[in-house]
Amino acid sequence: MAYLQITKQNIDEQHICCALGAKQYELAVNEKKRWLKERMEEGLVFYRLDDRAKVFIEYLPANQAWAPIDAPNYMFVNCLWVSGRHKGQGHAAKLLERCKEDAAALGMDGIVHIVGNKKLPYLSDKAFFEHMGFKVVDEAEPYFQLMALTWNETAASPTFKPHVKQVFSPEKGISIYYTAQCPFAVGMLEELQSAARLKGVPFRACRITSKEQAQQAPAVWTTFALYYDGKFVTHEIMSVNKFDKLLERLKPAYKPAHSTNS
Repeated sequence: MAYLQITKQNIDEQHICCALGAKQYELAVNEKKRWLKERMEEGLVFYRLDDRAKVFIEYLPANQAWAPIDAPNYMFVNCLWVSGRHKGQGHAAKLLERCKEDAAALGMDGIVHIVGNKKLPYLSDKAFFEHMGFKVVDEAEPYFQLMALTWNETAASPTFKPHVKQVFSPEKGISIYYTAQCPFAVGMLEELQSAARLKGVPFRACRITSKEQAQQAPAVWTTFALYYDGKFVTHEIMSVNKFDKLLERLKPAYKPAHSTNS
């Protein structure tokens, strides 16, 4: 099956794999497309299977990455996703090979990607990247790992920026840092805010709008990072029901804002 590169010229007519067929995320998908167009000016490549499926890779030079990493002369993989009936057919390896070819052609020293130390939603499978020759070069709490594939032995080792390993104290209650990179992150915010309001939990959404903000963000995973009273909780973009249960677990003493004392 053939692959297709999404460009500024064809992106308006092509799907970008995310939220396929989900009309409630249409506006968020359009925001992602605008985000991609802007990043394409900075060297971003979006390459996918030429089919209506979630099979794609998204990468750009690491100095342009919306992530708090130091990886000079490396390519950064934003996302590599193969799902559904296309799993087990070698697509992930082929997509990653395309990224490697592009990085080598630009004279780069390697590729970096953020994974979890175990299987987690929205993060790539560490075992696959190990199989492809990547090695863990840095870690950040509670479970993030930076992996690198290097073909220049004299190249500097990529790292997370030091500030992501320091204590962070935003406002009380829920604080969510996010970008337009994932339509689900943008599309779910209003519902999450409403759920928090019903429980009387302070809610703060902090949209990251530039690579400079992203590279200095407290969150390792800038696509979506949820904090509670200054403590990182999860990078997972969750349903309203799951978020509601999370609020109950984090702060069981909170009562719905409309309730009254008896």
